[in-house]
Parts: sequence; C-alpha cells; structure tokens
Amino acid sequence: MPPLLLPVKNKYPVIGQDCFIAENATIVGDVTIGNQCSVWFNTVIRGDVNSITIGNQTNIQDGVIVHCTYQKAATVIGHHVSVGHNAIIHGCTLNNYILVGMGSIIMDHAIVEDYCIIAAGAVVLENTKCESGFIYAGTPAKKVKAVSEVQMQRLKQLPLNYILYSSWFTDL
Repeated sequence: MPPLLLPVKNKYPVIGQDCFIAENATIVGDVTIGNQCSVWFNTVIRGDVNSITIGNQTNIQDGVIVHCTYQKAATVIGHHVSVGHNAIIHGCTLNNYILVGMGSIIMDHAIVEDYCIIAAGAVVLENTKCESGFIYAGTPAKKVKAVSEVQMQRLKQLPLNYILYSSWFTDL
C-alpha cells in the first residue's frame, strides 16, 4: 500500500530519488523532499498553508509532525538532518547536520544552525536562534554545552544509518 500523498490547491508533494516513504505516512500539499530521504511510520508532513522543503539524506522518524504557519512561516529542513520520533517541527529552519531529539518541539521562525543537537523533549521557542556546534536542552531550550567531536561524527553518520535502515524496506 502506498503512502497518502495528496495535493492541496493544486500543489502536489514532490519526492526525490531513492526515498523511503512508509505506507502510513501522510504528505500533503506544497512539500518538496530531496534525494535519499526517509519518512517513517505515522509521520505527517502537511504543506497545506505554506511550503515545506526537506533537503537530501534527511530522515523524518516515526510519528513526527512537520507543519507551517499560514502566510507567515514556511518550514525548511536542510541536508543530513535526523528528526527523532514524535518531534514537532513547525514553521522553522533547520540547517544541516542536525539531530532533533525525540519528542522535542521547534516553533515558528526558530533557526537551528549547522551541527546542533536539540535534546529529547526540548522546546525551542518562536524566534530562537540555536548557534552552530551546540547542544540545546530544556523548556524553553537553552544552550547547555558544545557538541563533542564524538557527537559531531554521530551527526555525520546518523543520516547514513537511516539510508541503510530504509533500504531494508525498499528492497523487499
């Protein structure tokens, strides 16, 4: 069974090459997804009121909601981003090589720069700028410490792991 892909006001989702989209994922409207991405089970990416753009080699894990704000805040997710289970990404910009922890929330007009980790359960408030190379945690999310070299390597490896994991489903 294919995933639910629907147009909204004649704008259809555009999915790149070599992507895995789980059969119960929902992607609607003005959504563009890059190459070698994965969108996992029970995820909703709803580009009905503004655009959503997702770069290459990005994984959107189980139960994530990606949305935007009408006429005010598009959502842009860069390359090599891992969005953990049940996170909410709303009207914000995530640059490249980012890990968004499970259950975290990132709100309108927030900017998460390259090589950041947003800890599980963190809430990044509207208009917050998360500086490159740091971990942010808490409610509201605050800078807690620099990303270590080991964590930096994990930010680079994790998207590649998800390309492997998704191949287990696409090679059936």
